[in-house]
Amino acid sequence: MLYILAAILIFGVLIGVHELGHFLAAKACGVRVNEFAIGMGPAILKKQKGDTLYALRLFPVGGFCAMEGEDEDSDDPSALNNQGFWKKLLIYAAGAFMNFLTGLLIILILYSGAKAFYAPIIVGFADGCPLVSENGLQVGDTIRSIDRERVYMFNDVSMLLGRNTDGTFDLTLRRNGQKVVLKDFPMERREYTSADGGTYTGFGITFGTEEATFGKRIAYSWNNAIDFVRLVRLSIQMLISGEAGVKDLSGPVGIVSTMTEVGEQSATVRDAVENIAYFAALIAVNLAVMNLLPLPALDGGKIFFLVINTVAMLLFKRQIPAKYENYIHFAGLILLLGLMLVITFQDVWKLFT
Repeated sequence: MLYILAAILIFGVLIGVHELGHFLAAKACGVRVNEFAIGMGPAILKKQKGDTLYALRLFPVGGFCAMEGEDEDSDDPSALNNQGFWKKLLIYAAGAFMNFLTGLLIILILYSGAKAFYAPIIVGFADGCPLVSENGLQVGDTIRSIDRERVYMFNDVSMLLGRNTDGTFDLTLRRNGQKVVLKDFPMERREYTSADGGTYTGFGITFGTEEATFGKRIAYSWNNAIDFVRLVRLSIQMLISGEAGVKDLSGPVGIVSTMTEVGEQSATVRDAVENIAYFAALIAVNLAVMNLLPLPALDGGKIFFLVINTVAMLLFKRQIPAKYENYIHFAGLILLLGLMLVITFQDVWKLFT
């Protein structure tokens, strides 16, 4: 139960942080915020300060930032609809930026005490491995990309090798300070003898580590966050290509369930905290990317219409009336809520089956 409550709280905090990003950007741009609320449901604490009502609401899940001129045009000079392109862009993108920043900070904290990192640096090969040669792989090579996908972290190697279906790879390596490209390089999994005398199936490559200096911790944390962004992109590509379907998606119930499972399967309380925090960082970056997709009702949809209207004004001296844009966003919201209900039903069904 403790992990369930922690997971629900974390999910709510991430949504609240998103709204905080909009709030801070709006205030910085001089846009009037009618209400900024932490939590949802009935208000248990309220305080009016200037033009803004600050509220703490009963349910600690999410929050909202209600800006003047956000849903309909207003004559107030400080309304959102009366601001210029760059201010609107900043406000719309600020929520996603705060989510990404939150994920990055969590990763930085988790790696702050690291002494070393696993790295995609080849330090050896299993006996009989056919991949090592003058024209192939060599000890000391650093794998930079696989099939034109950047290797940000050590774990990317197995993930990217596993995505390949034809057994030939385009590899980019760093060797003695020089860039080396292996085009259509054949690699296949074989059975090898491990150091303890057992057997395993793999590519027969042994990777090493690198010291976690202060600069390496910063770079590794940044690469980890960017790797999360790439995971979202790959997931979307799989949905479009049909490799994955709606049944593979998870909503709030599925996310909370996964966080709980991560906590319960951890060996110690400290491990549980670190593992849940790492998963929270993944969700934070995921929320950032998903919110920037150019879909109605999302921040990315608002940015999309902002660009369309700006171009339309330059070319035709006209733009899409606000009420029609709101209709589109409302329709998009209904569709997203419908999709969320389907995904939530699936998540609940998985819990009982």
